[in-house]
Amino acid sequence: MRAAALISGGKDSFLAALVGSEMGMDLVSAVTYIPVQDSEMFHVPNIKNAGLVSSLLDLETIYYDEREFESSFKDLKKSEIECVISGAIASDYQKTRIEKYCTNEGLLSFSPLWRVDPYILLNEIILRGIEAVIISVSAEGLDERFLGRRFDTGLIADLMKLHEKYGINPAGEGGEYESFVVGLNGGNRIRIISQKTEWSGSSGYLDLECALDEL
Repeated sequence: MRAAALISGGKDSFLAALVGSEMGMDLVSAVTYIPVQDSEMFHVPNIKNAGLVSSLLDLETIYYDEREFESSFKDLKKSEIECVISGAIASDYQKTRIEKYCTNEGLLSFSPLWRVDPYILLNEIILRGIEAVIISVSAEGLDERFLGRRFDTGLIADLMKLHEKYGINPAGEGGEYESFVVGLNGGNRIRIISQKTEWSGSSGYLDLECALDEL
């Protein structure tokens, strides 16, 4: 089955694409949406680097403006895509919009992470060798010290503690934080050349300059 993966550069969309590939789907391309400010659907920080993340799966990236979201599914249908893979976990708004436009075009919507327990999901990131870092935070308990932290057992433990104390979603599905994938299983890696911290009030993000280091 020919599939396109919606990839933002974050851990969830990347994991979903990886699962689709493991299930035998033919990943043809990645689709990345350039978001409007304060988007409810898509990552905002470092979307410029999403294509590098897709390349870790040997995928070329097709870019759309978020305002072209609906029409992009028509384009996918014309290019003989049969399935759209997304990393939706708990957002009904996100999942139902994708399903609606897939249905309109006769495409299958596949969200392999839907309703997966956040703790299990975070451990899957580590077990599968996905290397990722936190690039933005915007929730109580998540301060500037979390920016740039890599996903490991220590970070998972800290996120679970914040879940118990403040009720945040440990996987960041409520917008508590966003992530960026920098490597997979010892293959090609994304090198962070420089980073600049942008902080305002109780939230902030890392503005990254990156390059692909090929083996």
